[in-house]
Amino acid sequence: MILGISIAAQERGGSAAARALADMRREALEQSHVMRPFDQFVTVIGPRLTGSPAHKAAAEWAKTTLTSWGLSESRLEPWEFGRGWVLDRQVIEMVEPRYLPLIGYAEAWSAPTNGELLGAPVSVAGRTAAEIAGMGATLKGAIVLTQPVQTAFVQEDRPQPSTSESPVRIGAPPMPRTGAANLFQPLHDAGAGVLLRASAGEHGTVFALGTDRGSTAMPTMVLAAEHYNMIARLVDRGEPVKLRVAIQSHYLTADRNSYNVIADLPGSDPVLKTDVVLLGGHLDSWHTGTGASDNADGAAAVMEAMRILKAAGIRPRRTIRAALWSGEEQGLLGSKAYVTQHLAGDSNNERREHLSVYFNIDPGMGPIYGWYSETSQEAKSLFDAWLAPLKDVGMRRNVIEGITNTDHLSFKAVGIPGFTPIQDYATYDVRTHHTNVDTYERVREQDLEQNALCLAWFAYNAAMMDDRFPRSTK
Repeated sequence: MILGISIAAQERGGSAAARALADMRREALEQSHVMRPFDQFVTVIGPRLTGSPAHKAAAEWAKTTLTSWGLSESRLEPWEFGRGWVLDRQVIEMVEPRYLPLIGYAEAWSAPTNGELLGAPVSVAGRTAAEIAGMGATLKGAIVLTQPVQTAFVQEDRPQPSTSESPVRIGAPPMPRTGAANLFQPLHDAGAGVLLRASAGEHGTVFALGTDRGSTAMPTMVLAAEHYNMIARLVDRGEPVKLRVAIQSHYLTADRNSYNVIADLPGSDPVLKTDVVLLGGHLDSWHTGTGASDNADGAAAVMEAMRILKAAGIRPRRTIRAALWSGEEQGLLGSKAYVTQHLAGDSNNERREHLSVYFNIDPGMGPIYGWYSETSQEAKSLFDAWLAPLKDVGMRRNVIEGITNTDHLSFKAVGIPGFTPIQDYATYDVRTHHTNVDTYERVREQDLEQNALCLAWFAYNAAMMDDRFPRSTK
């Protein structure tokens, strides 16, 4: 016996699984619809910041499309997020000693500037909070450079763990710190007009995120390091510099909810249909690029995996459920809200018991090479068997290690097995992740087709097991 499955049952299941995989391959690789959601999210809708009308539009479209593909109970599940934010217009230019349009982006939830600011920038680089407090009227309404010349950059992608048996560092390299965040409160108190800081990206790459600071929100903007450094050097030399900066933005308070998208392929087994195998990825993105690799590709692959299963006529024993989360970029908030409502605490004991496993897709882009097994040898053994028939489409190997900072952690926190695939990281951390160049061109159609097939196949196997997916005691 292996995990409660007899040899005879394995042989019968193997034959059925082979037929199912052939049907799924045909649907995934010859009849793919995966570019339809990807193009809708990236080209038509664009960036999908949590709490924005764009994210809500993407969620509504996904729900409607999943229904049209024959999925059951496609719905939006609201959860309280807070204020939304929309950038209406921005300007960032150097007008003296020469004219140059600058590469820069307002941070998310930035307050608007008081009209258009035109003037010489004031540097507070290296100053303490007490020194800033003593600068008085110099900072009132000023364009403020918050840091010295940026010299530390993101120059290395995370290693690829699927190509070597040797342990490698898991997860993204650390982001260089600028120290600018420590000056926020004294600059707010001084009434600064707008705060400028440098990105840690190179070659015009701008990492621009943001957080809602409520009543203390200030106009804030991130510049490409090369442009910020040019201005900072001119100021350090005492050269006359003049910038023009404007941020027009507004907050959304009428609807403080954000929305997860949920849809089901119902189980067919009279006993096991109440069990759930969950596929998910986040639909929200940051606001400077179009969130192509983080995570429109993953959201499209989840949707397409569900379409493949339905169109191929798969009748899973357990229910297979799709979830497109919001609020991932603000701290896994959408998946945490789902777990809180449906799975956490004594009142949800039965639901938690019936959620067999969660498969997440988010970090990276390109093909799925394997899975992080989250230190579970039982999970890795299953994954190794399920991976084998997909080596011809690019799957390589699973690793025993786990990974952090994505939505599977919300499920692990309440004891549910949660896993994320290994994908390609070449140029991901250096160039694409959370940047202004996370755009359509970062993603290939054939990779999305492979992603959807891999997700569908792993979900199918988990849904067809006699026993629920093994839960680690660690």
